Amino acid sequence: MTRIRKIALEEHYMAPGFERYSKGFLQHIAPAVQAELSRRLTDFGELRLAEMDRAGIDVTVLSQTGPSVQAETNLSDAIGLARQNNDFLAAQIAGHPTRFAAFATLPMQDPKAAADELERAVVQLGFKGSLVNGHTQGRYYDDPAYDLFWERMQALGVPMYLHPIDMPAIPPAFAGHPELHGAAWGWGVETATHALRLLFGGVFDRFPRLKLILGHMGEGLPFLRWRFDSRFAAYPHGIRLQRAPSEYIGSNIVITTSGVCSSPALVAAIEEMGAEAVMFSVDYPYESTAIAADFIERAPLDERTRALVCHGNAERLLGLAPR
Repeated sequence: MTRIRKIALEEHYMAPGFERYSKGFLQHIAPAVQAELSRRLTDFGELRLAEMDRAGIDVTVLSQTGPSVQAETNLSDAIGLARQNNDFLAAQIAGHPTRFAAFATLPMQDPKAAADELERAVVQLGFKGSLVNGHTQGRYYDDPAYDLFWERMQALGVPMYLHPIDMPAIPPAFAGHPELHGAAWGWGVETATHALRLLFGGVFDRFPRLKLILGHMGEGLPFLRWRFDSRFAAYPHGIRLQRAPSEYIGSNIVITTSGVCSSPALVAAIEEMGAEAVMFSVDYPYESTAIAADFIERAPLDERTRALVCHGNAERLLGLAPR
C-alpha cells in the first residue's frame, strides 16, 4: 500500500555508556524483551530504516532514551556526557542525513551549561531542538534560574520535547501499586504536572515564543483545558497570567500521538487544540511502528488535517523542508 509521508518525533536510541542510567526501568522488563529493545536502540542502519520504510516514515527525529543525563548527580560529568552524546548522535545522522534528525541531550543541572550545549547542538551540529527527560534530581524548570536557558532557547527558535521520568518521590497514593509508578500512569502525571508548572509559573508569558512538546497525546492535558480555566478563575492563589490557561495548550504546548493509538483521543485532541498543534509519533522502540502508522492512516480525519498531523506541523516546527 502507498503510505502517507510521516515525520516521527519521539524515537529513541542508546548511546554507548548510557545504559547505566536506564537500569531503573529496564529491570522491570522481561530479559528477552530487554534484549530486543537493546538491539533496536543501538541500531542506526537497516533495522531502523526498514521499519521506517514499511510505515512511510520519511524522517525520524532521534533522542537519547531516558533518563539520560537528567539522572547524573555530578555536574561536570553531566556536561561532558551531554556533549559526548550529541557528538555521537551527529556522527550517526551523518550516515543518513535525509532520514534522521536530532534532539539534543542537555545538562539541565546547570541552566547556562544547558543553554550553551543547546546552542552548540543547534548551530554547529544542526540539531532541531532538545529532548529533556523531565526534572533533574527534583529540580523543575519553572525555577527562575532557568530563565537564562529559556531566553536562549527562544532566541534559537527550537522546541523542547519534555519526556517522562520517574517522580522524585513516590506519593503515598501509589504505595503498594508499582504498576502506577511508571509508563502506565505516573510518568504522565509527572510530565503533565511539570508542564503545568511552566504554564502557571509564567514561563510562557516571559518567553511567549517557546514551544514545548508533550508526547502520549499531551499526557492528558488537552482534555482538561476547560477545567483549568474554570478552576483557575475560582482559585488563582494570587497568580496572574496574561491569557487563560487553556490558551497556552495548543500554542506554547503542542503534542504528539506517541504511544496513544486511539482515534477518539486524537479527534478530541484536535478539537481541543487545533489541527496545527498535534503531530504523529511512535515512541520507538517501546511501541509498535506498524500499529502507529496504521492508526494515523485510518483515523477519521480529512486529508488536509491528516497531512498536517503526519508531517506538515513537524516540518513547520522543526524547519524541515517538505518533500
